[in-house]
Amino acid sequence: MPLKIMPKKKHLSAGRVPLILFLCQMIGALDVPLDLVQPPTITQQSPKDYIVDPRENIVIQCEAKGKPPPSFSWTRNGTHFDIDKDPLVTMKPGSGTLIINIITEGKAETYEGVYQCTARNERGAAVSNNIVVRPSRSPLWTKERLEPITLRNGQSLVLPCRPPIGLPPAIIFWMDNSFQRLPQSERVSQGLNGDLYFSNVLPEDTREDYICYARFNHTQTIQQKQPISLKVISVDELNDTLAANLSDTEFYGAKPSKERPPTFLTPEGNESLKEELRGNVLSLECIAEGLPTPIIYWIKEDGTLPVNRTFYRNFKKTLQITQVTEADSGNYQCIAKNPLGAVHHTIAVTVKAAPYWIAAPQNLVLSPGENGTLICRANGNPKPRIAWLTNGVPIEIAPEDPSRKIDGDTIIFSNVQERLSAVYQCNASNEYGYLLANAFVNVLAEPPRILTSANILYQVIANRPAFLDCAFFGSPLPTIEWFKGTKGSALHEDIYVLHDNGTLEIPVAQKDSTGTYTCVARNKLGMAKNEVHLEIKDPTRIIKQPEHAVVQRGSKVSFECKVKHDHTLIPTIVWLKDHGELPNEERFSVDKDHLVVTDVSDDDGGTYTCAANTTLDRVSASAVLRVVDVPNPPFDLELTNQLDKSVQLTWTPGDDNNSPITKFIIEYEDAMHEAGVWHHQAEVSGTQTTAQLKLSPYVNYSFRVMAENNIGRSVPSEASEQYLTKAAEPDQNPTAVEGLGTEPDNLVITWKPLNGFESNGPGLQYKVSWRQKDGDDEWTSVVVANVSKYIVSGTPTFVPYLIKVQALNDVGFAPEPAVVMGHSGEDLPMVAPGNVRVNVVNSTLAEVHWDPVPLKSVRGHLQGYRIYYWKVQSSSKRNRRHIEKKILTFQGSKTHGMLPGLQPYSHYFLNVRVVNGKGEGPASSDRGFHTPEGVPSAPSSLKIVNPTLDSLTLEWDPPSHPNGVLTEYTLKYQPINSTHELGPLVDLKIPANKTRWTLKNLNFSTRYKFYFYAQTSVGSGSQITEEAITTVDEGKMAMASRQVDIATQGWFIGLMCAVALLILILLIVCFVRRNKGGKYPVKEKEDAHADPEIQPMKEDDGTFGEYSDAEDHKPLKKGSRTPSDRTVKKEDSDDSLVDYGEGVNGQFNEDGSFIGQYSGKKEKEPAEGNESSEAPSPVNAMNSFV
Repeated sequence: MPLKIMPKKKHLSAGRVPLILFLCQMIGALDVPLDLVQPPTITQQSPKDYIVDPRENIVIQCEAKGKPPPSFSWTRNGTHFDIDKDPLVTMKPGSGTLIINIITEGKAETYEGVYQCTARNERGAAVSNNIVVRPSRSPLWTKERLEPITLRNGQSLVLPCRPPIGLPPAIIFWMDNSFQRLPQSERVSQGLNGDLYFSNVLPEDTREDYICYARFNHTQTIQQKQPISLKVISVDELNDTLAANLSDTEFYGAKPSKERPPTFLTPEGNESLKEELRGNVLSLECIAEGLPTPIIYWIKEDGTLPVNRTFYRNFKKTLQITQVTEADSGNYQCIAKNPLGAVHHTIAVTVKAAPYWIAAPQNLVLSPGENGTLICRANGNPKPRIAWLTNGVPIEIAPEDPSRKIDGDTIIFSNVQERLSAVYQCNASNEYGYLLANAFVNVLAEPPRILTSANILYQVIANRPAFLDCAFFGSPLPTIEWFKGTKGSALHEDIYVLHDNGTLEIPVAQKDSTGTYTCVARNKLGMAKNEVHLEIKDPTRIIKQPEHAVVQRGSKVSFECKVKHDHTLIPTIVWLKDHGELPNEERFSVDKDHLVVTDVSDDDGGTYTCAANTTLDRVSASAVLRVVDVPNPPFDLELTNQLDKSVQLTWTPGDDNNSPITKFIIEYEDAMHEAGVWHHQAEVSGTQTTAQLKLSPYVNYSFRVMAENNIGRSVPSEASEQYLTKAAEPDQNPTAVEGLGTEPDNLVITWKPLNGFESNGPGLQYKVSWRQKDGDDEWTSVVVANVSKYIVSGTPTFVPYLIKVQALNDVGFAPEPAVVMGHSGEDLPMVAPGNVRVNVVNSTLAEVHWDPVPLKSVRGHLQGYRIYYWKVQSSSKRNRRHIEKKILTFQGSKTHGMLPGLQPYSHYFLNVRVVNGKGEGPASSDRGFHTPEGVPSAPSSLKIVNPTLDSLTLEWDPPSHPNGVLTEYTLKYQPINSTHELGPLVDLKIPANKTRWTLKNLNFSTRYKFYFYAQTSVGSGSQITEEAITTVDEGKMAMASRQVDIATQGWFIGLMCAVALLILILLIVCFVRRNKGGKYPVKEKEDAHADPEIQPMKEDDGTFGEYSDAEDHKPLKKGSRTPSDRTVKKEDSDDSLVDYGEGVNGQFNEDGSFIGQYSGKKEKEPAEGNESSEAPSPVNAMNSFV
């Protein structure tokens, strides 16, 4: 289906050059050219409710476009429809349209059902609506004997029609034997149900051929009811009839019908309910009887009837409101009146709504690496449920796409790649219907192309809008620029309107709109352009006069003179200078309506006139050219009033070249320290010719001056004479002074030295001084050359020092420097933390306390405490692998911390060490503790074997981490129908010692979903899910039996073992290569989320940031749970590391929260970015082979 966009206008005012159209996300609304690779798009399909004529062939339409051309397949009633097996069914070549030949043989009823078409190519699959195919039915009326009806004048009457139920419903009308419609009026009318109502009968209503007809338009057939005979007699006739047939004692005599107030024939009672769907026609009916004939009136309680949507039918007995909305809900009252009274009936109307679009998803074309969204918003009453599918498969079970994130009614794509092109389906449904929309995501890298034909000539009447088309396509989304004129001048005058589809609109086309317009589309892959032409029909006149110009000497100037004229006039354009002919020089060229002067000189200044001459009229317009340039450089520079720290500079300005000088810029050169390098010294006003300049000591100055005007800056003047200032002591000291020890017995003092300009004299040196902060020692000083570091040796370990660095030269010392504090080098801590206590909080969490070490024993900056802990392995496991030690580091002086992520039902040991900037101290004594039972992990496997007609056998392996003693298994299962709806849930308890269970008395050919999990005394573990289908018939059972027999053959078992061994070897090689190094670096992650109180450490060098384990990495396995909505999600235990850290660092806060990370490999929860820096688990390695 072509994608449409509502054009949005963007206004660009005059003077903005160039006019550029930035189309934000509009690429989703572009129609992809069919020569480009693209997913299928359904272009034509049969209606959802498709009623066919059983006398003709059934044609179910399904047309689609795509590149490559899509292939088509069909489902019928939810299962694959193999058309090759049905000789009556063919598919139209090049399309998916089905043609079912039932004319020669077969019945339409045989092909009744729900059909759905799928169009598929390598880019995705689009699906049609569910097309409900039903043959039309036009049944006959049942045979019945209708007794004649006799009424007296004035009585009410209802002649029932009760047509047979057809498909579609029949159209009812009443006629006589001559096929003439019976007259209707306020007294006699047909109701919505087809019955014929008489408010009161008259003698002229007597006839024997009241016939109700049912017309079935689909089959073009008309069925008729047996004729009804009605006789209306007067009172005298009735009495005569009674006298002839009754005895004297039985004769009472008939009385004439008296006038009576209205009563309703339909609807019955005082109140009724009516429900209608949004968008339909609401039809309310009130038919009353009475004598005289009642008149019907309608009102809406607490409201007014909508003016433009309210219509009265059937002599005001029917109220219709078109395009009904929820606002039309309420109480409607019909009133029947005649001279004898009135009667009221209230109809409570409720407007429901099948789903309707608020924002249907639109096709999205993205370039590799771009982001985008698909939005599917629908409303209804009740609120519809939104379900996403991809390529016809529910997105929950579709292959995972890391670039895709589902957020309710929106799918967010990020960093898409070409292989991720697909068709997405949005299904919005409630109890009243559904909406299904296909929208593809086509990842293309395509340079721009212009789809509009080249050199189109647009002819527009003056003062009317002109629209210049530029349909385009490209990926990434191109930007559109419009240029005017054959020389490519950008649009910069008047107001233009740029539409999202690339069209350039000139709201009021004038003569200066005439010309060639170039549309240029650009993206990173290339450029495309297209020219169109515009003509304006108008009398001769100059609509674009030459404009006054100010140009720089040596440049080019162009005067434009656009002339508007009728096609019958041929104007001649003549250019004049100062009312005379143009100079006969090659520099002057006239091209159509432009005068171009190149290499402009001072003599070219003057008045230029454009004269347009025709046989009937002459018009002219003039413009003045002023030639300007940057100023000439100043000259005659002179130095006066020469002092130690100042000098006066004077100069003479050069010619301003017709543009006043705005300022002078003064620069200096230091020939002693930086010869040939000029630095900014000062700026003064353009009216000054002298400046007082401040100078620094010991600099050999030269000065130069530049002049600046609105055109630009002059070249520099000649340099002034040199002036050497006297030397002086430094005015400042080095900056960035620091004192840090690199060894336990040294102090390294560093600083940023002065540059040559800051030295103020020869012989620059530095006086470095230091002393212990807490001692009584005097300052120790040393004078060093012009360097930036000095090392003090033989210092005590980690002692605070006061430090200062002072500059000096041959003239003297700089001012007294500031004192900074530093420290001599650190050494490893000497004492281990004592009194280590462990409090087990739960099965996965323990709290550790310890006594702090004396600060003197730290011998450095206390950075924190580090806990080593490990799980005790059984002797058999210890032979296979080393003990995996984990590390947690706690910042600062904390004396407690939490150990999360422990394995339930396990025995652990731990020790604590203090950490400073040099590294770790000795470890405390090992402390052991036990964790209690927890919930188990999911069962290791679950498979369904031996399917039969009514049974399925489940086999499983126990959880790899029971985390305690298993008490039982829980099995829940429920059937799934063809529309993926779940049936009732069955719950079974299975003993813990079982690994096999057979379910019997199941439905044949039915898909079941199973949820299976183990339990300990603590509770239920993570569940594992599986689906299976019971067999259809004995043939399929036999096939399953044969498959089982093959699986038990020795050769088959040997082959499978060989394949498994090969896969195992590949996994081991991959796992070893990926895990080389044995560390999990997390410093970058901790740096990215640094806590001001918590700094990461490394194990080896004493800095925070890594976990180190002494042995192989071990994955932390995680189970999965399936919520009630049938989605399966991975979950961690309640004590996951993330719960104890700040951000993804896994850090801890003041109360002992975790700040480190496991160094051993972990299997992480699915994260938004799907990023991982850890070594892959065997499961991940297996996935890499799939």
